[in-house]
Amino acid sequence: MLHVRLTAEQRLQKAAIDIMAHPRYMALSGVLLIGTRTVRDDIPTACTNGRDEMYGRAFVDSLNDRELRFLVLHEVYHKIYKHLTNLQHLFKMDQQRANKATDYAINTQLVDENKQDRFATMTGPLEMGCYDPKYLGWDSVSIFRDLGQDQDDSHGGGKGQGTGDGDGQGFDQHDWDDAQSMDAEEKRLLAQEIDEAVRQGALAASKAGTGGNRAVGDILEPQQDWREVLREFVQTTCTGSDYSTWRRPNRRYVAGGVYMPSGISEAIGEIVVAPDMSGSIGQREINRMLSELKSIADTVKPEAVRLLYWDTKVCADERYTQAELDSMIQTTKPAGGGGTTVSCLPEYMQEKQIKPQCAIVFTDGYIYGGWGNWTCPVLWVIVDNKGCRPPNGVTVHVTARDF
Repeated sequence: MLHVRLTAEQRLQKAAIDIMAHPRYMALSGVLLIGTRTVRDDIPTACTNGRDEMYGRAFVDSLNDRELRFLVLHEVYHKIYKHLTNLQHLFKMDQQRANKATDYAINTQLVDENKQDRFATMTGPLEMGCYDPKYLGWDSVSIFRDLGQDQDDSHGGGKGQGTGDGDGQGFDQHDWDDAQSMDAEEKRLLAQEIDEAVRQGALAASKAGTGGNRAVGDILEPQQDWREVLREFVQTTCTGSDYSTWRRPNRRYVAGGVYMPSGISEAIGEIVVAPDMSGSIGQREINRMLSELKSIADTVKPEAVRLLYWDTKVCADERYTQAELDSMIQTTKPAGGGGTTVSCLPEYMQEKQIKPQCAIVFTDGYIYGGWGNWTCPVLWVIVDNKGCRPPNGVTVHVTARDF
């Protein structure tokens, strides 16, 4: 019988079709059709810019079918998790560590998913690649921080069972530069296209009784609109009681059949806004937050908005009166850049006798040394860290692309 050797392009197409037909990955079918999938001679392994996939011809030819399916799934998971567009801040901090963090997150998940039927297998010995079982269920930002702590060890080694890939690069390449060249609208439309593809794929898979995995679940999880949460929090907490009126009964007591006057205030106190400057949150996100807060302040009219930029300490303290809010975004000067010790905020406020109506803390939630003792209502806006649960206050989880 004559055996025809498939080209690298044909093998990639076959791998994609095999993935679409597999019950575990049926929900990913739509994402496999987003962007282009090309073979090139100048790429050592494979890479993606978050939309398009590129594969090295020699590398594809060196893999068996199971390894090739793993490689295609790896690139598709980069797209689903939007690593290249949402984690630019990690790339700017340490490109090699960002490469490894995203690869550890994906490889550990894929190895676990395929450990029973071995539909897709990782290339080479696991201990030589970006794989560590301790990272199962971790997000890339958490792994990035953990790898940073490992780098601080005197021997530079990891603390898990895996030993890393040895060259500091990662499992594959990542086209951060091309991803960064996309403007905000392109990134928004790409994210929307990916999310919609996952939803449609999950619907089709559910009708077939298949298709559940963590990557799909992360996309389908309902997201709160942080703007609505922010507005409700400020409007609820910024209610004064300079004097009382019986014309509007206090709703807190009405349910019990007791009518008490409600408080009315034309003088709303100060609002503290505290952006985390440890390096994980950029100026774009801060400006978007301040812009939304300015819109809310036009309604509730606080006495002032105080910006406290912090890392391990409060690095800058700026106070804007109601008349100065229009220039806040243009004149603010963020300061800081290392460490995340949020307890410094209530300590600083107590020392300076700052008694705000409420505080809004903007952070990635990777906190050292506890959450602090707060004496005012606090809203935690947690970016790209869904596992973070502060022990006090109100929490809203957002992703970097929300800004």
